[in-house]
Amino acid sequence: MPGTPKNKIAPRSSSPPSPNRRKPEDVLVIAEEKDLLRGATKIVRGRMPAALVNKAKARTGIQSDTDLLELALASLAVSDDYPYPEWLLSRKRTVRPDMDLEF
Repeated sequence: MPGTPKNKIAPRSSSPPSPNRRKPEDVLVIAEEKDLLRGATKIVRGRMPAALVNKAKARTGIQSDTDLLELALASLAVSDDYPYPEWLLSRKRTVRPDMDLEF
């Protein structure tokens, strides 16, 4: 389907998603809609701690280092564009009534 990023994300486990964590698929869709995944490419290299890379791959289901970097950069690039209504609504009534909010 045109306008949809290629499926790079492996299926997630059966555990329910966290309401305050964006889905990798959503990040890539937003980046694609903003034409951030098209055009000329650039080589990006770096050394990362193995534990960090392994945890990110396990969390996303991504196996390719290139795809993982693409997701990480897309996440940063569209962070202000991602809607957070679920997270905001989940915060309803989470402030203790006895908390002093005066400065």
